[in-house]
Amino acid sequence: MKHFNKYLFLFFLLGLVSTGCKKFMDRAPLSEVTDETAWTSEDNVRLYANSLYTSFFPGYGEGFGTGGAAMMGFQFSDDIFAMGNQGNFTRAVPSSSIWSYSTMRSINILLDRIENRVSGMLTEEAKNHWTGIGRFFRAMEYSDLVTTFGDVPYYDHVPSDIDLDDLYKPRTPRNEVMDAVYDDLKFALANIRTSDGDQFVNRYVAAGFASRIALYEGTWQKYYYNNNERARKFLELAEEAADIVISSGKYDIVTDFRTLFASNSLAGNKDVVLYRHYDAATGITHSVASYNNLSESLAFGPSTDLIKSFICVDGQPWQNSAETGAGDFSLSKMIATRDSRLEASFYEKPTPKNRASFWYTVKFIPRSVITSVAAGNAPPNEFTSSKNETDYPVLRYAEVLLNWIEAKEELATIGGGAVTQDDLERSVNKIRKRPLAEEAVAKGVQQTAPLEIANLPDDPKRDPSVPALLWEIRRERRMEFAFEYSRIGDLRRWSKLAYMDTDQKKDLLSGGWVNFSAEVPDELKTGVSVVDMAGNIIVYNGSNASAMKGFYRLTNTNGRLPFLNLPGVNPYLSPIGRVQIDEYTSKGYTLAQTEGWPQN
Repeated sequence: MKHFNKYLFLFFLLGLVSTGCKKFMDRAPLSEVTDETAWTSEDNVRLYANSLYTSFFPGYGEGFGTGGAAMMGFQFSDDIFAMGNQGNFTRAVPSSSIWSYSTMRSINILLDRIENRVSGMLTEEAKNHWTGIGRFFRAMEYSDLVTTFGDVPYYDHVPSDIDLDDLYKPRTPRNEVMDAVYDDLKFALANIRTSDGDQFVNRYVAAGFASRIALYEGTWQKYYYNNNERARKFLELAEEAADIVISSGKYDIVTDFRTLFASNSLAGNKDVVLYRHYDAATGITHSVASYNNLSESLAFGPSTDLIKSFICVDGQPWQNSAETGAGDFSLSKMIATRDSRLEASFYEKPTPKNRASFWYTVKFIPRSVITSVAAGNAPPNEFTSSKNETDYPVLRYAEVLLNWIEAKEELATIGGGAVTQDDLERSVNKIRKRPLAEEAVAKGVQQTAPLEIANLPDDPKRDPSVPALLWEIRRERRMEFAFEYSRIGDLRRWSKLAYMDTDQKKDLLSGGWVNFSAEVPDELKTGVSVVDMAGNIIVYNGSNASAMKGFYRLTNTNGRLPFLNLPGVNPYLSPIGRVQIDEYTSKGYTLAQTEGWPQN
């Protein structure tokens, strides 16, 4: 087991000059100071806090590092599938695995030094602000730990390196940890400054993330623990936090969808509450856009299940839509009949550059680049390798709106007030009215009709356990956040990992609709198969070219192993390793296994 380090973490000086012009995520570390000499001013408190930003707001990652990044870090969901074998949930207790508390230690050092080293140097307002920042980060970190493991040891202090009772502390019950998270978030929302400089965490950034954290916990309590009392507590916080952002009047939906992910500067964009800026001049670049450049060959892509979920422009699921050709799944037809986010997310033609799905994701790259590459040109240098400079919207106003409306509807199902049409106009329908790119309009893309309480879609594929309005709110999240951060987390908090069961949902193993003879005749090869609308698999045999139209599926694409209803397996929470449990035992302490996994 990796215990807390025996030294205090050094923090980076991120630049003392021109902080109004150079953003915190633009700069590489310049120098270091020690714990003994650092805590002398508010500026140094700020520098220490800034060093934590990339831990919580990774954006697209850096260089070729894509862990946690949009598109690359969250491939494991029902939105995406891969060539060959699908990724599996953990099915056995590992030999060695446990949480890391290095970031938590850094946060608790920050809070300790604010209280005990610089308290006398700060005004009361400044002390409360920086304590709020520390408690906000602590809430985020414990929320992540709890989401992964459930019960985890809780520390609100810097543990002693020689106190074994502290170092080998047993797991704290999840509810107790999350009550502390709740208190930290409430303090942060009351004390963090409403403005603290461009691109620094302020009250609205904290409130946006608080709405995410509280919505997760509220729905987890409702669906996993069946505890409506605790669900109400956190759902009310999610609504309250989101409303802080909404009522500020600082944010709006004013930008076409693709531009949010394909701009070199999101500065001043009202759709964005917090973004990560990339700049080659400072050595901060990423590689995610390169996987969208239409030149890079991909082995993962959108599932048929995701493709079918996009609502038609009349606001109805395709089975019920009055749109001409709503049942035609050819890409060109879907662009004209589906919500505008489909056109903004995918290249306009099937292509073997996506070897899994034949539909190529272009959500994270400028339209001009795709137009140029489609014309036969090489991608521009800055859209190859790890040279990408496009900004990432770490927290979008659209998410805050969807967190808010989902929390309100979840509360309505457990005794709260009913969602009104005005609530939908302020949230879902505001998003549906976002501007369309000129290029999209030229293809026939239209804004989607508003969601109306008096005329809710009757989706024949709706999970009967989910009320119709909530189903449509969840659909909206899926369209809005495809290939971003949230889908697998959403399935966990709704207790809907069954949606990823490939034995039950065959649409998880096929991709986009392709008419091979008409669109890509050169790709009719051994191993190619398609799935027709009736679910029949048609395999190319050398003489059936005219029949090869349907949802693309390679014959060697295989489902994931069973992961539900297996004894001693809990796909919702991660187990810890036997090595760590044995180490606790060797020191005379007990470390319990994660709930749902074998305890010995």
